[in-house]
Amino acid sequence: MTDTASTTDPSTDGPLAGLRVLDLTRVLSGPYCTMMLADMGARVIKVEQRGRGDDTRGWGPPFQNGESAYFLSVNRNKESVTLDFKKPEGRAVLDALIGRADVLVENFRPGTLGRQGLGYDDLSAAHPGLVYCSVSGFGHTGPRRAEPGYDAVLQAEGGLMSITGPADGTPYRLGVAIADIVSGMFAAYGVAMALLVHARTGRGQFVDVAMLDSVAALLTYQAGICFATGQAPPRLGNRHPTIVPYETFAAADGDMVVAVGNDALFRRFCEAIDTPALGEDARFATNSGRIEHQETLRPLIADRLRTRPRQQWVETLKQAGVPCGAVRDLAQVLSDPQLAARMMVLGMTHATAGPMQVLGVPVKLGDTAGSVRTPPPTLGQHTHAVLRELGYDADQIAALEQAEAI
Repeated sequence: MTDTASTTDPSTDGPLAGLRVLDLTRVLSGPYCTMMLADMGARVIKVEQRGRGDDTRGWGPPFQNGESAYFLSVNRNKESVTLDFKKPEGRAVLDALIGRADVLVENFRPGTLGRQGLGYDDLSAAHPGLVYCSVSGFGHTGPRRAEPGYDAVLQAEGGLMSITGPADGTPYRLGVAIADIVSGMFAAYGVAMALLVHARTGRGQFVDVAMLDSVAALLTYQAGICFATGQAPPRLGNRHPTIVPYETFAAADGDMVVAVGNDALFRRFCEAIDTPALGEDARFATNSGRIEHQETLRPLIADRLRTRPRQQWVETLKQAGVPCGAVRDLAQVLSDPQLAARMMVLGMTHATAGPMQVLGVPVKLGDTAGSVRTPPPTLGQHTHAVLRELGYDADQIAALEQAEAI
């Protein structure tokens, strides 16, 4: 796996430079949101449970010198403060942090923070400019608002599993926690939109992101099919519901994907795999015809592609301008020179994990680029420094420790 040279220059100002984010999130949906904000220059102070921290600090193996690979994957560019804000002394620290924050992000179950006087309605009166983002399983309104949100549950409840997996087999969960991740992405988007309004009006607002909503928003054309037909689309394995051939095929030594998106491409594809007669067959001349006759067409293509090694087919089809690609494992993907050229695999050194790699920033802004500046924090790494910024002296910090508030 290729280790690219270094992170981006820490002095680079991203578009969110100067923004202060108070991060009360844990696990994945919220931390993914705050990582996106941090990558774009925001200062993110992650408040963690005293003595334990984010749940994912204990998720593993694998661990790197005791640090969870899961936690390391979504918490770079952040500062960690340990705090028990159920204690009065800890609550005073949290109130001071809120007073300095532009954005607060949390992903507790709706009502949890409200019962502690930390809901949006509680805070907005004293801090009218605060952008308050809440990520939850089902949102803060509706009959299911009190239910907890877990990625696998939301992939099931949101319909993704019903359209993922073999046509005659069990529904599959995606290999990444897509419900969590897309919720985090929509949360970062919502925060950015609220900040644009704040820039015009000086007012903050509540950003309510539900995992169920986020998953439903991914359904796009599959939802369109259901709206148009009144019937739920079935699982099709790797086949596409409206394009043929657009799926996985087995070459002589591995799997590949062919994405033939129009009729001209199909004729070019047939010529490239030395089966021009398929391209001239009236049954397959149009995409609708290929869908109608796919049970006849697919075996003919599959038999042909099995005759040569995958890389030969990929090179041949690319030369013909036919979209295709090998089904690669993660080690192959993460060592791709294209990702290295795009700074999507970056090397850095963690205080305890040692040399490590992280994914880069996928959005490339020409003038105000985001950056990976600091490794994920150790638990409570920045507690004392942040408290000093808030005006606490050494004796006061010692008293907080004695009270087990930090």
